[in-house]
Order: sequence, then structure tokens, then C-alpha cells
Amino acid sequence: MGRNDLCITVPNIFRCPISLDVMKSPVSLCTGVTYDRASIQQWLDSGNNTCPATMQVLLSKEFVPNRNLQRLIQIWSDSATRHQLEANSPVPSHDHINLLVKQLDNENFVSSLQKIVWFARESEENREFLARIDGFVNAVFDFMINVEPDIKLIEQVVEILNLMSSKILEKKSLLESGPLSMILLVIQRGTLASQIHSIELLKSIAVDGESKLKIAEEEALLHELVKSLSREKDPSLIDASLSCLIEITMRKRVKIKVIQSGAIPELKKHLSEPNTSVSIIEKSLRLLETLSSCSEGRVEIWHDSILLQAIVQTVLKVSNKATEHAVTILWCVCCLFRDEKAQETAAISNGMTKFLLLMQSNCSAAVRQMSADLLKISRVNSKSCLSSYDTKTTHIMPF
Repeated sequence: MGRNDLCITVPNIFRCPISLDVMKSPVSLCTGVTYDRASIQQWLDSGNNTCPATMQVLLSKEFVPNRNLQRLIQIWSDSATRHQLEANSPVPSHDHINLLVKQLDNENFVSSLQKIVWFARESEENREFLARIDGFVNAVFDFMINVEPDIKLIEQVVEILNLMSSKILEKKSLLESGPLSMILLVIQRGTLASQIHSIELLKSIAVDGESKLKIAEEEALLHELVKSLSREKDPSLIDASLSCLIEITMRKRVKIKVIQSGAIPELKKHLSEPNTSVSIIEKSLRLLETLSSCSEGRVEIWHDSILLQAIVQTVLKVSNKATEHAVTILWCVCCLFRDEKAQETAAISNGMTKFLLLMQSNCSAAVRQMSADLLKISRVNSKSCLSSYDTKTTHIMPF
């Protein structure tokens, strides 16, 4: 860290035990201790065969990247940098903002936009003020179309457009090839915060069927959105990507592209992980529900018993919303299209017990009816499972 960063407290866990500097590429040894890659590589290249922190003899000199810690360091670093910049540059006044907006068409664009971004972050009232300034949004649009590919500058443009998205009336201007390519560039190369801003901006401009299809037909964008679902990514990025994909995955050909891009295996991982957030589980199930409405999606779902078991396990376990999506998926593959393998998997995954409980719950009438259908078809395929379930509520069964 440089002299300007001395006032920032660095969490000890972010420091390399060897160099004591913030780790740029944290890697873990077989002892479980994490070091910066350059420091530990130098230690090992010097002929040492011990862990510097514990002095244990290393059974293996291989190390693995500590992705979670690297994400935390990146988030902390972005936050610290933003805090320091804003502390050194107070939020501009309204008069100053009016002057800065007039400077957006000259060589002072970079510094002017940076100050406007800080102003917009401050409050909803500030964003309302910006929206009332004639020509402001058009100036940002024009810049985005004609800008040279400077990633740091484009990140600021994307952030201001995301902050102002609810105030932008002509959102279709962002569907042109220029703005979409800039958004793609930020998703590919920007910071975590900028990636999230870009994906949120995409979702905000998907206002109708035409705009949703336009975004979905940009194959590189669609590929990056699916790529962002990887469990190695930050949860906030995963959540934002799921929301955007749910919004734009409407047409059958888009569903097929999402499936071909490998979305379903990533969704399975989120449903199978024990520490996945409620929001990500709900959205993963919502997207699976959408994909199950086409034959390609149903085939991939019912051919994956682990995925089906994970879907069954979310019923009555996560939230009412998750239960509704899960039951709809199961009903689609088990009842509507009557796949026997899917029926058997649901039956042996304690599905019959869950469907019985759902029929007694305060769920919606549609979920209750789908549960009855699932229970009935499960009984046909696995009578022994039902007979072993001792309950006094079998009188509610619709058969």
C-alpha cells in the first residue's frame, strides 16, 4: 500500500504472513495457511520445505488459489479506494453540478463525470436533480457511443446510467450495439461492483419483449451472464445475473441458448451447496422453472437425478416462494410429461412426505393441486413408500 493508504486499516487476514503486504494472489498450502503467491513461491524456490508460519514440514509443495479470500480482498480494496477518493473530494453543490454537466462535452469529461457519479451516489434527491438537467442523460449516451475503450471511464458511465436508470425514459438507446458492447466490456473486465452495475443496468432496460429479446440475442452477453452464475463468483454477482437471466429468458430460442451455455449444471450447484442464500436458491429455482417449460430443459432436468433430489429437498425447507417454484418444476417433469425416472427420484427423495404436508399447509390452491397430482403419481410408482408413512391425515388424499 502506498503512503496515501496508511490511514486505512488493513484486516490482518488480508496480509501475507511473509511480506506483511496485502495479498494480490492468495494461495493456500497443504497446512491450510494462506500466503501471497509471489512470496511463498520465492520461499519454496529458495529450497525451504516447511510452512513459514507453522514450520511444519510440507507433505506437498503444491498450493491452491484461495478464491474466497481473493474476492474479499477485492471487495475491501474497491470500498477503501472509493472511501478515500470521496473523503478527499466532497460532494459537489447543485451549482457546481450544473457547471460540471456543461463540461461533459470537452476534455474535462473524465473529472467532471467522476464528481457527478459521487453526487448521484449520495441520495435519491441528487439523482432527481440530475434527471431534471436538460441534456445530461443525452450527453452520457453520446459519450457511451463514441468513447474509446477505457475500462475505468466506461465503468463510471455504466454506474451513472445504472443509478439513473429509473429516470431514463428513452432506454432503447442503450440497446444499440455501441452501449451494449460497452456493458459487455465492463462485465468481462470491470471490477466486481462495476460488473454488478452493468448487469443491473441490463435488467433495467429489459422493459418489454422486444428489449428482452435484443439483449438475449447478444450471444456474448448471454454467455457472460451464464458464466457469472459460477459458484466461484461473488454471491452478489450471482444474484444479479440470475435476476437478469430470469427477466430476459422468455422466448423458446433464448431458453435453448441459456441451456446450451451450461446454466443448468451451475443452478444444480447452487441448490446442492449447504450455504447458498435464500435469494439465490429462489432465483435458481425460478430460472429452472422457466427452462423446464421447453423440452430441452425438461430432458436435462429429468436425466439428472442429483438435480431432481436437490429440487425435492428445497420443498418446505427454504421459503414459500422456493417451494412454489420447486413444486412447479417437479409437476412439470413428473405429471405433465410423466417421466418415470423423475417420478421414481421424487418418490425416493422423501417427496411423498413433503407433498402430503403441502396439501395440509396454507400454500396456494395451485401448489396444493400440483402436490396432490405428484402424490397420486408417486403412489402409483411407489406404493411401499406410502404404506410406510404412518399418518392420520391420509383422509385428505384426493384418491
